[in-house]
Amino acid sequence: MSREHEWVDEEAGPVVRPYAVARGRTRPASSALDLLATVVSTGLPAPSNAELSAQHRRVIGYLSGQGRPVAEVASEVGLPVGVVRVLLGDLLEHGLISVRPQRDRASTPTESLLREVINGLRAL
Repeated sequence: MSREHEWVDEEAGPVVRPYAVARGRTRPASSALDLLATVVSTGLPAPSNAELSAQHRRVIGYLSGQGRPVAEVASEVGLPVGVVRVLLGDLLEHGLISVRPQRDRASTPTESLLREVINGLRAL
């Protein structure tokens, strides 16, 4: 008896390797796409020269109307983060998304500073 069909599941559909989805690329075109960067769909139509795959369209569909972190996009579309970063890099090159870098924790005001500001405003 052949073990070939042991790992085949008709409901799963075709198996596509992650490197095939990213067309063999392992790095995104932009270094701004770290895990916590927020990506937002621009709502612009795809240029006529853009070769967008079904996965590109799935990512755009998920981003429509709301900014999301790169890691969340990867989780939602069910692809490895590295592959999603490559896909997002393609979308960024075509102007279909914009990227907002992660806020630096050092630039976030502390609770004590906010309390001082509130107390100062109350004193006015």
